Amino acid sequence: MDELRDASLLWTPAGWRGDAGLELAAGRVARVVPAEPSGNGGWLLPGIANLHSHAFQRVMAGLTERQTHAQDSFWTWRETMYRIAARFDPDSLHAVAAQLYAEMLEAGYTSVCEFHYLHHAPDGTPYADPAAMSKALVAAARGTGIRLTLLPVLYMTGGFDRRPLSARQRRFGHDLDGFLRLFESLRAIEDDTLRVGVAFHSLRAVPPEAMAAALDALPPGIPLHVHIAEQIGEVQDCLTVRNARPVEWLLDHAPVDADWTLVHATHLTAGEIAGIAGSGATVAICPTTEANLGDGLFPLRDYLDAGGAWGIGSDSHVSVSPVEELRWLEYGQRLHTRHRNIAVGTDSSSVGETLLHGTLASGQRATGQPVGALSSGNAADWITLDQQAPAFAGARPEDVVDRWLFAGNRPLVREVRVAGTTVVADGRHRDRDAITGRYHRVVAALLAD
Repeated sequence: MDELRDASLLWTPAGWRGDAGLELAAGRVARVVPAEPSGNGGWLLPGIANLHSHAFQRVMAGLTERQTHAQDSFWTWRETMYRIAARFDPDSLHAVAAQLYAEMLEAGYTSVCEFHYLHHAPDGTPYADPAAMSKALVAAARGTGIRLTLLPVLYMTGGFDRRPLSARQRRFGHDLDGFLRLFESLRAIEDDTLRVGVAFHSLRAVPPEAMAAALDALPPGIPLHVHIAEQIGEVQDCLTVRNARPVEWLLDHAPVDADWTLVHATHLTAGEIAGIAGSGATVAICPTTEANLGDGLFPLRDYLDAGGAWGIGSDSHVSVSPVEELRWLEYGQRLHTRHRNIAVGTDSSSVGETLLHGTLASGQRATGQPVGALSSGNAADWITLDQQAPAFAGARPEDVVDRWLFAGNRPLVREVRVAGTTVVADGRHRDRDAITGRYHRVVAALLAD
């Protein structure tokens, strides 16, 4: 046994326990053990999995809020994204990702799925090491201590009509053989906190025969992620070319199961909702990005009623906070329905607890890592809430989660551990100053005219 950690309160799938602690061994929970309640042990919850991240987009936050077109949308935002993406190299990507991952850890994310398509030099020429950009992300994750599921992206065409990639998209692109070589090279560096899966950028970027060939060539059981049904325009284009809606087409033409994560899936019919839920796939909902881009609202209540699995992601990182993602997942539904307390389940009338249960339950499937519950054999990844914060004055176990998610904007995470190692103490990442200093220098250069 490496350590025995007690807790004032320990979050379990059944709710809070005040009589338990954790035995740790080799970065895992060896077992949950009886323990006397401790006023000093803290309120421990499993760390949150961030199911969707584009690390380089962190530098764009706040830079796309001036109108460029009377009908600004995702498609006009994408023009700025292309300009920023063209300025990155492995060193700058490492610096930005390290800043982002440190911010995630301080906020309570302990693992991240990095949906990575910035593969080559800006003109599309591969680096001397074709995995250089991927390895920059791995180095940032290892340096900050966050658990990483790296998802190299297959990106082949510029639209459903199979147009070639534009000049600005060339650094994203691969043929299938080159992509599979990249995947295998990254699998060779996996360790206890790094898992490698695969992302298909979108149906418009991966022709049907290429997706089928990739699925045939890839090993079973890896995480598979895909952007899907994010914008109405995407749905309309898919209907025009493939005579089916995106989710409808995917469910009919791919072996979608619990290994799959469908990112956004914002625009769904009742049949698609039932189809995703029945497949066992997870939907990665990114409320702050979906709001920022004007994408639309996910049909949460219908999806919960269908028994669907879901989690959250910070995507473009206009916000790096699981609290804000979960809060606005609920608030969006309230604004749409003009009612309160929408996301509640059969086991709890608490919105906060229902949201926490849902996002924790999806973590292991979407990341391919042993996360989401502090139970025997799972990762010793947890966050400790600040019991002394004013938001928790007079708190009872039954209202702690609701207070954490819905009471103000002061960060309430005191300590964070990943694989049993402390990476955040007293609310600060262990290397915050050095990481932030480098970030300032790199971003000043990236954004210089």
